[in-house]
Amino acid sequence: MTESTVNVDVLPGDWREQVLALAAERDAVILAHNYQVPEIQDIAHHVGDSLGLSRIAAQVEASTIVFCGVHFMAESAKILAYDKTVLIPDAAAGCSLAETINGDQLRAWKAEHPGAVVVSYVNTTAEVKAETDICCTSSNAVEVVESIPRDQEVLFLPDQFLGAHVQRLTGRDNMHIWMGECHVHAGINGADLRAQVEAEPDAELFVHPECGCATSALYLVSSGVVPAERTKVLSTGGMVDAARATTAAKVLVATETGMIHQLEKVNSTTEFVPVNRAAVCKYMKMITPAKLLRSLREGTDEVFVDRDIADRARRSVERMIAIGTPSATAE
Repeated sequence: MTESTVNVDVLPGDWREQVLALAAERDAVILAHNYQVPEIQDIAHHVGDSLGLSRIAAQVEASTIVFCGVHFMAESAKILAYDKTVLIPDAAAGCSLAETINGDQLRAWKAEHPGAVVVSYVNTTAEVKAETDICCTSSNAVEVVESIPRDQEVLFLPDQFLGAHVQRLTGRDNMHIWMGECHVHAGINGADLRAQVEAEPDAELFVHPECGCATSALYLVSSGVVPAERTKVLSTGGMVDAARATTAAKVLVATETGMIHQLEKVNSTTEFVPVNRAAVCKYMKMITPAKLLRSLREGTDEVFVDRDIADRARRSVERMIAIGTPSATAE
């Protein structure tokens, strides 16, 4: 059994019914990120990306939020709904990108650029968000940076590929970018992309801006290898919207492979093919049906954030939520 598959045979035959019954009994809403295993996506009350799920967490009436994702996402839910109980079925589900910068490092960087506006990708810890002026996701990062006066310096962190994408689109020359990366998205490189495009010349292309191949995708467009109208640099939520609309026979998808499940659910006639089948986030796959069932039964693992940090972080996350068009399925 690989990290990207789950053997549900070890669970009770009625595990789905048990999960939903326990959720109702606990007054819990189940949120799942697009990269979760299919079984988790299919049973969640809401599936989406960081921005969409953050909006939902801020508005739900349920007293408990069970977040099937990685730890910084559950932290964000706690920040936005501090008086609610927030559970993550496996507290060890971390994020390689979030780990590339901590509060001390950000404070030191800010000291080097007094007066700069700090824009943090939502893939960061609560401590980093507390030191941030405004958060963003891949779906509203351009809008967030464009909301800042052009003569003001911007510190963008932690993802270098998303930062480069935003800098290309905004044309800002006073934007400093932290050199962090998601190890999964960084592994989807330009060579993989070009090989796939050459093998499938008629396919459309969906590329997440966190990918190491995002620049290569735009180069392939500019050099005429791929028509611009068939190349889309999109958030995961943007991919869902584009999948609904496309009439292409095949779409090459450059992001974590868990995304394929949602794309196939909204469009059963198009074939969605990952650019790199090895692009699997082991942390996203740590949330299994068995762990979800245990979490609802036993209340594990509860997420806690220091009140002062949460209060300061909330401001940056609420500013993020206020920018861009609301969507339950956008990242």
